[in-house]
Amino acid sequence: QVQLVESGGGLVQAGGSLRLSCAVSGSIFTLGTMGWHRQAPGKQRELVASITSGGDTDYVNSVKGRFTISRDNAKNTVYLQMNSLKPEDTAIYYCNAAVRPGAWYTSSEYWGQGTQVTVSS
Repeated sequence: QVQLVESGGGLVQAGGSLRLSCAVSGSIFTLGTMGWHRQAPGKQRELVASITSGGDTDYVNSVKGRFTISRDNAKNTVYLQMNSLKPEDTAIYYCNAAVRPGAWYTSSEYWGQGTQVTVSS
């Protein structure tokens, strides 16, 4: 059983910062690419940022220069530092991870339950 637990969401004024964390626990043989996605009301879920096991990162254009994704492989945790937040960043943020639970298993995608980020103008 693999679980992803997010934390760090909340309410912040425009221009403020938040740091999201997502800890992966359970049966983990290998932990691959991890990412943060978001879904605003009435919109499709979009990939915000991703980071490979080797540390290569990718961002959606709208957050480049403001958000930073990082990971601590020793803690099986991925972070999303969000600076200069805008009202349009308001959404539920979900983390996901590619996890191989054992040597005889293939890698599968697992998701957290989501954390609300609200940016007021």
